[in-house]
This record gives sequence, C-alpha cells and structure tokens, in this order.
Amino acid sequence: MRDSSANDAVHSRIQEQQMSIIDNRKAFHEYFIEDKFEAGLVLEGWEVKAIRGGRANLKEAYVIIRNAEVFIIGMHITPLTAASTHVATDPTRTRKLLLKHAEISKLIGKVERAGYALVPLDLHYQRGRIKATIGLAKGKKQYDKREVEKNRDWQREKARLMRDKG
Repeated sequence: MRDSSANDAVHSRIQEQQMSIIDNRKAFHEYFIEDKFEAGLVLEGWEVKAIRGGRANLKEAYVIIRNAEVFIIGMHITPLTAASTHVATDPTRTRKLLLKHAEISKLIGKVERAGYALVPLDLHYQRGRIKATIGLAKGKKQYDKREVEKNRDWQREKARLMRDKG
C-alpha cells in the first residue's frame, strides 16, 4: 500500500508540468534553437490578467541583454477593457526577464562572441506563475527553410500513402 507522501509527490509532479499559454512558431521557422532557458517575467497586474485571457503575442518579440540584465522587447499584450480602466497601459513596453546570474553570464558570452540571437519561444504557467522560455538561436538560411519544408511535405505524403494503402 502506498503512503500519502508518495501520493503527494505524484500530484506535485503533475502540477509542475508546464501549461502553455502561447507559442512563437515563427521562431522555430526562422532559427535553429540550440539551447533553452526558462525565465520569470516582471509584469504589471493588468498584463497578468490579459495574458490569462489569451491576449499576448510573441510574433515580433526579441530578447536583448543590457547592463547584465535581460529584457524582452516587442511582446504585445492587448489590455482587457474591464481590467485596465484606471491604469495607463503600454501594450509593447519593455519587460524585464528574471534569470540566474550564471545563466545571464552564459548568454552574454554566446550572444557577443558566437553570434547567437535570443528569441522568445513561448509563455507558459509553472506553479501558477507566468514564465517565458527563451532560446539561444542561430539564424536559418533560406535553403535551410526550404529543406525543412520539403521534409515536412514528404513525411505528410508518406503518412497519407501508408494510410490509404492499409
């Protein structure tokens, strides 16, 4: 018979799984993602309510490092009309990302020396908090994008042939 502490551990692992809010599919099309980091976000109350309402957009966003701090620029959060009547809202303001010092140092080295870019990949919930996944990325060339598209089409066609055959 299982004890209650083991049962609690199973429940806590299930709760720790990430629940995605929004994905940046354009980033996977434009870049090879080499490494991923999870960062907290410094948000205002109206922004949290709007993100929970699904009103965030990462399509044009990018990440920069300034004075050993990491910021996300261009993330658009459309304010809810009911939640932000008394607050001056700026939908595309620069928001600070929260990372450990060692992670920031690693990112600085890669971005400045190796020519990598930092791109936001998604927003998700973790233990009730809104987190962002940022990727250390290298840009794809046009022929790389065509090759990925060709492979995707071939896999789709292969699956269709197998389904029709059987």
